[in-house]
Amino acid sequence: MGISERKERERQEMINLILDEAMKLFIEEGYENVTMRKIADRIEYSPTTIYLYFKDKTEIFSELLNIAFDKFYEAQMSVQYIEDAKEKLLAHGIAYVKFAVSNPNYYDLMFIMKDPTANMKCPDDWKTSTRTYDLLKKNIQECIENGYLEEVDIEVAAFTMWSHVHGIASIMIKRGFMIPEAFREYLIYNSIQYGFKGLFIK
Repeated sequence: MGISERKERERQEMINLILDEAMKLFIEEGYENVTMRKIADRIEYSPTTIYLYFKDKTEIFSELLNIAFDKFYEAQMSVQYIEDAKEKLLAHGIAYVKFAVSNPNYYDLMFIMKDPTANMKCPDDWKTSTRTYDLLKKNIQECIENGYLEEVDIEVAAFTMWSHVHGIASIMIKRGFMIPEAFREYLIYNSIQYGFKGLFIK
């Protein structure tokens, strides 16, 4: 490994360390209570070191959101090969909950912790989330075109479905320990089917 490759690897390792510890702090203390000094103390470096990689905590939070939503999108795309529109939409909901359960810190950052957007300089920091919601609306449109759903306001249908799977995901993350492990996957699958059932016409 050459000098430049080693330096790049060390640089990326430092970025990952900053992001990992900052995410924990955001979740533990809330976005508004986290400072660059607190992040520096957590990784046992000076704040000056962090400023070599990020200009402020907003940029750190934005990068974490981009990473989280990229992973979230990949999880949702993993079921898009399904040809039947109805089965695809159900699989989409299951993929959503499984991502949340497998990545509770990312999900907390994205949808559960106190909304940090009022403290952020640029609302566009949430733009990576748009394509995940657009994908849901696309799946709903396919169900309409294939006769599984009546002509509906897609925004309302998408929000309804999102609210349903978000509720399941939140319970599984925060109170999943109350549900026997062997029963969780069965419960997730059938709860999503049951919740979506009232929307389908066939």
